[in-house]
Amino acid sequence: MGVCVIPYDGVDEAVRLANDSVYGLSGSVWTKDSEKGLAVARGIRTGGLTINNATADLLSPFGGFKQSGIGREFGPEAINHYIEHKAIAV
Repeated sequence: MGVCVIPYDGVDEAVRLANDSVYGLSGSVWTKDSEKGLAVARGIRTGGLTINNATADLLSPFGGFKQSGIGREFGPEAINHYIEHKAIAV
């Protein structure tokens, strides 16, 4: 198994590097500082993200951003693909 490591200078650059991709299916943040990890996770554009190998809820809506998937699976968000809203004024 291989690992890809990209050096960075500071959290802002790490988030920029993580977002510098046409894909955004999922990601992971590893840290000893859970508050900082949550802030970093909020800045990364992925459909799902874990912090310190947390278990993702497989029943929650899931899907990617950018060129990683279309829409969401599971949850009420998945039903929106089948709904067309119409406004009628009388």
